[in-house]
Amino acid sequence: MQSYSPSGFKILPPVVKNLLIINTLFFLATLALRRYHIDLINILGLHYPGASGFRLYQFVTYMFMHGGWAHIIFNMFALWMFGNVVENVWGGKKFLIFYMLTGLGSGIVYIFWIHLHLRGNLDMLNAIITHPTVPAVEAYFHEYGFHLNALTTTLSQSDLNLFNHNMNLLASGSAAPTDIQQVISFLSTYKAEMLNQMVVIGASGAIFGLLLAFGMMFPNTLIYLYFAIPIKAKWFVIGYGLIELFSGISDRPGDNVAHFAHIGGMLVGFLIIMYWKKKGHFFGPEI
Repeated sequence: MQSYSPSGFKILPPVVKNLLIINTLFFLATLALRRYHIDLINILGLHYPGASGFRLYQFVTYMFMHGGWAHIIFNMFALWMFGNVVENVWGGKKFLIFYMLTGLGSGIVYIFWIHLHLRGNLDMLNAIITHPTVPAVEAYFHEYGFHLNALTTTLSQSDLNLFNHNMNLLASGSAAPTDIQQVISFLSTYKAEMLNQMVVIGASGAIFGLLLAFGMMFPNTLIYLYFAIPIKAKWFVIGYGLIELFSGISDRPGDNVAHFAHIGGMLVGFLIIMYWKKKGHFFGPEI
């Protein structure tokens, strides 16, 4: 049972308010700087650690970046909807600690999932770069496909044509050392660009942590799904978590949602809450 009641409920408590402002400012800056060919998402979004674009600070900055109006509106609405209640109960300090830790943990879990997802791909590609052979290249493209169009303009169609030409020379046994080096260079660039394309952004991991906290604090509170269908918070949280887990495992082509970042936020949030409950201060601002 709840053992703490805030002295005064605020519709927009200070930490939630400032998070809304910061996220909005980052989003507006992203739109404005595109005119000057400055890509804030590439700079501040969380890259895979093996990518050349990875920076350690991205584990924090990625959660303030959003890719479009629908993305930021949904996240900020959820931040206000669940965050204002949780902050009013916990207080600003405890709320901010929880928010940042779930966001950080979400990024770590997502990177771990990407590592598992990429391990076979990278092992195979690294082996080809070390010792390129036609059967190995054909086996790689058959297993993982080839997504030149998804990459940046670092690799052009002429680069691909030259690569195919040199692969034919390699197959016939007439490839010169320079031809083999071009194959290696092409695949090395392809690998670098592929890794740099894997960027996660958004506050969703921290938001899912807040959703879990709300569901554990007020399990029987009704949430109106699509503003019409009443459902208890505990079932909403469990159902949403299962959907995210299923979607992440399914890994459907074309699905660019970081489902395991969402699951990571819920997982880290659960561990924090269980620790706080064990210490006897789940409710209330004390930490």
